[in-house]
Amino acid sequence: MAVAENLTIVFVAGFVTALATGLGAVPFFFVDDFSDRWNVGLWGVASGIMVTVSVFGLADEGLAYASSGFPTLLVGGVLAGVMLVEVSDRVLGSVDLSRTNHHSGDKHHGDEYDGEASDPAEVRVNGTGHGHSSDDPPLEATVFVEGDLKKLVLILGILTVHSFPEGVAVGVSFAELGLEGGLSILGVSIPLLAVFMTIAISIHNIPEGTAIAIPMRAMGLSNWRMVGAAIFSSLPQPIGAVIAFVFVSWAETFLPFGFGFAAGAMVYLVATEFIPEALETGADLPNRGRRELLVGFGAGVVAMLPILLV
Repeated sequence: MAVAENLTIVFVAGFVTALATGLGAVPFFFVDDFSDRWNVGLWGVASGIMVTVSVFGLADEGLAYASSGFPTLLVGGVLAGVMLVEVSDRVLGSVDLSRTNHHSGDKHHGDEYDGEASDPAEVRVNGTGHGHSSDDPPLEATVFVEGDLKKLVLILGILTVHSFPEGVAVGVSFAELGLEGGLSILGVSIPLLAVFMTIAISIHNIPEGTAIAIPMRAMGLSNWRMVGAAIFSSLPQPIGAVIAFVFVSWAETFLPFGFGFAAGAMVYLVATEFIPEALETGADLPNRGRRELLVGFGAGVVAMLPILLV
């Protein structure tokens, strides 16, 4: 198969995961509020899926490619993946943007806006999720309200750092694209791991999209602009997917490193971002929503059980 066709397939898979982020805003087409209990459960499902696919998919595949003896490249990849997430969080935590001052009650592109979020203030990325917390709206949400093109471009660059690990996981999972033994889709043999990973990242992106949309609803943005902002936050993922795929395709010797890198980054993201985000979202629930988180986690693991059988 031509290189261009391979790259197109991987890019489309990454783009599908980005589009899935927009699904997180879809419930606001039908309801004004989104239950914390349901949102915590979604974070749990995403966490269970990511851990299962990372351990029994990516890491297991990396071990299969590793030479006999200690899997040095695999372990090195895991550590590098953890380091990337940690460094990216620190980079994001050091970014400050001054928001444009607007007069209270201004209208933005036909959307109702109460003016509160446009007072002079400093927007700081705090390294949790896409840079949001219970006190501060996501950076991309604020910039979408302002409609500042220069800031949108800057935010896209910042989000590239944050979304790169997810993109890498998708790209690495396509390492065996076109080889026999995969799932035939439109005449192309797609690795089962790639199918699982694309689904896993897509499901993981849904609660992230919801987390982005919640404060945007309070800001008065229209439903479609919330969907657009959610998708925008994950646009770097198809780019990361293509870069990772090119790397593992051209440097097959380093396949264990690539699989370990993606697995380490994903599990570390679950431990340091997904679970804390879920507990923060469920702060007002009984036991901080731990029951909903565990139920969701278990459901995510069960959903990915087929990967244990291939």
